[in-house]
Amino acid sequence: MVVVALGYGVGAGLLLPRAVYRLSVEPDEPWRSGCPAGHPLTGPAAAWLGRSHCPLCPTGPTGPARYGPPPAGPAVLSALVCGTLAAAAGGTAESLVWALLAPVVVLLALVDRAVHRLPDVLTLPLALAVTALLGVAALTGRAGGDWPRAVLGGLALGAGYLVLFLINPDGMGFGDVKLALALGVALGWYGWGVWLVGVFLGFLYGTLYGLALAVRGRGGRRTALAFGPFMAAGAFTGVLLGGLGA
Repeated sequence: MVVVALGYGVGAGLLLPRAVYRLSVEPDEPWRSGCPAGHPLTGPAAAWLGRSHCPLCPTGPTGPARYGPPPAGPAVLSALVCGTLAAAAGGTAESLVWALLAPVVVLLALVDRAVHRLPDVLTLPLALAVTALLGVAALTGRAGGDWPRAVLGGLALGAGYLVLFLINPDGMGFGDVKLALALGVALGWYGWGVWLVGVFLGFLYGTLYGLALAVRGRGGRRTALAFGPFMAAGAFTGVLLGGLGA
């Protein structure tokens, strides 16, 4: 299971650079449909997935012109997340769910880091997918969590982030609220203790990163941070601990 999850993570990660490039646009701008030089994107999966290079651009020392992030980073990160979660969850049914959906969370984190945006085209389907797949896992009899509690966890975390957004729209994006739905479902699956740990660690990671920027003179109280990666990291830690406990 772990070996399969690692291989899947590498393969999925190698397909992410083009999607990161296409989705990393400012709000109200259309998704990118061409390379930086304007050549149309071509390739599998309607030009959404694959390597981020353009064969029509002038060839450089390393081959065709590249755009977007290098493929090694997403591949390694996706493999580590998938493999670690599969190892922690063991033979439980939800281990397949974690490994299957982890690359989507990695993609969201990379896009948010690039443009401080979490696209609806990913956040809302992710919430529906993790809820539905965990429901199927609960029916197998080999699950390590509870599906009704997972649904309540998603609703509770989404509501909590919505309150934070309404209180301070400049400090919390609405994309974070939608991502919280999916992460809350995953954390609630293993119990309210795991839910609290995952939520707390997300804020802790973000706070520590902000303090590190301030100490280095690269940020202050009003410095805008992409919070999605920290939410994902906190949820990853919580699910990891929950899987080990299960």
